[in-house]
Amino acid sequence: MNIRTDLALENLEIAGEILPEGVKKESHKKENLTITKVEVTSDSGANILGKPIGTYITIEMDSLKGFSDNFEGETEVVAEQINQLLPKEGLVLVIGLGNEDITPDAIGPQVVSGLLATRHLVNGFAQEYGLGSLRPVAAVAPGVLGQTGMETAEIVHSLCRQIKPAAVVAVDALASRSVERLGTTVQIADTGISPGSGVQNQRAELSRQSLGIPVIAVGVPTVVDMTTIAYDLLGEGYQSEKVSDRGRTMMVTPREIDKIIKQAAKTVAAGLNRALQPELSMEEIVGLTA
Repeated sequence: MNIRTDLALENLEIAGEILPEGVKKESHKKENLTITKVEVTSDSGANILGKPIGTYITIEMDSLKGFSDNFEGETEVVAEQINQLLPKEGLVLVIGLGNEDITPDAIGPQVVSGLLATRHLVNGFAQEYGLGSLRPVAAVAPGVLGQTGMETAEIVHSLCRQIKPAAVVAVDALASRSVERLGTTVQIADTGISPGSGVQNQRAELSRQSLGIPVIAVGVPTVVDMTTIAYDLLGEGYQSEKVSDRGRTMMVTPREIDKIIKQAAKTVAAGLNRALQPELSMEEIVGLTA
């Protein structure tokens, strides 16, 4: 059975206990969060995991489901992991992928609404107000094909030609194979992303190969495939023919998804702001984005 997941860590778990050739894994804890880095270093490793060669960082954080009593510490962890993959200088374009009108798909647009966009401030204005160290950042939530009549990749290509960023950060909702990881995980990768792939609506990819610049993907799993749930419940007794055609296309999301999206978007946006503007304190960032 082909179990659908966007998480490299889950693909590695599916592959078995023995680490495949061409794949490296290391884990550590910080601020009570578990951070796991999976590096795919060869074509054989990429074939086994079903993921392109690159780095995949997973942060497991239950606080995405609700209130955190260590919000600043947790966002610092997110910022540190994003910083590992970002170029040190230059304009960064943040793309909030997804449809804000569909709650499980709204994390990208909600993250963009919490970002500190600074591209328009760096020429004179920032220095005047003592913010001369600001990194230029542009952010946009381009919507989806059904809303705009344009592929997201077409919009991003046009923006990149116009403003010439040093890197793109694409934020999107993901699919998991585990109900337990819904709203409890952040994945950060340097391999780009295919918008809509988590819900079998895959569009043209955003990647270094397609854009010519680094593309960092940041995602939170918000849905799990119904067929995967059936397989997990039934185990060896699972029979695909017993799942209806309609059931095979269904995606399941937690009842409290609105709260998860709100908290996850707040956390990811704060982590991105800290990664992109390391000279600013969290208090200053909150003041500028309020």
